Amino acid sequence: MTAQDWISTGHLPSPEVVQELVAEAHRRFQPVTEGRVADYIPALAAAPPERFGLCVAGCGGPLFEAGESRVPFSIQSLSKPFMFALICQAIGEEEARDKLGVNSTGLPFNSVLAVERSGEGLSNPMVNAGAIAATSLAPGASLARKWAFIQDGFSRFAGRPLEIDRPVYDSEAATNRRNVGIATLLSDHQRLWWDPEEATDLYTRQCALSVTAADLAVMAATLANGGRQPVTGEQVIDPSHCQHVLAVMVTAGLYETSGDWLYATGLPGKSGVSGGLITVAPGKGGLATYSPPLDEAGNSVRGQLTARFLSARLGLNLFASTPDAVR
Repeated sequence: MTAQDWISTGHLPSPEVVQELVAEAHRRFQPVTEGRVADYIPALAAAPPERFGLCVAGCGGPLFEAGESRVPFSIQSLSKPFMFALICQAIGEEEARDKLGVNSTGLPFNSVLAVERSGEGLSNPMVNAGAIAATSLAPGASLARKWAFIQDGFSRFAGRPLEIDRPVYDSEAATNRRNVGIATLLSDHQRLWWDPEEATDLYTRQCALSVTAADLAVMAATLANGGRQPVTGEQVIDPSHCQHVLAVMVTAGLYETSGDWLYATGLPGKSGVSGGLITVAPGKGGLATYSPPLDEAGNSVRGQLTARFLSARLGLNLFASTPDAVR
């Protein structure tokens, strides 16, 4: 018996069914008006609230799209699982866990309390503190080499070169003093492995990378597909790292509402303040949505509704089962 015998498997329904359900989700949730566009980063405040795009990418490569799935926006906190994946690949998942922590904080994404409360400066890679610490671990002896590692890694996940959205970067760099404070606190706890100001700048650049819902769907599908990019066929990370990234997404991907999310979808997910949201169905594929209006916890309203709908209708929930036949 090999490790491969214990891997979760399965397939999406037929392409016709998937496309029909993706289109239905777009029709169903486009009229939703709840939520507010993030305004604490000035460059994000101008996003039209009516924008809504979604894409499902199967592990075998097909894309199923509806709405504004090719509209670019900044990746923001959706970068966190992919950065953690790259660091697991670079230094190993056990060292990554020891240095970053993996337990849910139950607190907002930008809280400093989690760092202070742990006593060791640990949080997890899905919140700002752990994500900044993860970014500081990027290989390279200079800021330029570290950034090249990050940008190249994200581009391999997406299957195309990704570039910084310069207005978003400039806007965030001018208002990210809280993240600098978090980085300084991490350094005081000896949980940062680069200069605090430069580590924060790297993290800010990372969050400003421009993506689309279609990009994010194939990035999520790469995590669902044992680290192999379903469109290019490149093995971006080793299969063993995917399960650890997804485990942290399950417990902390939607911050203090991660329990509600898991209860509703049964899947690993991650949200971003620009309105993006990804959902990963191991062995099946990835779902990504873009809709700027957010709930009070900073998660896309339409994105959550879409994920709940498609998780049920596509049969993705990891915890769903039917009774075995009577023997």
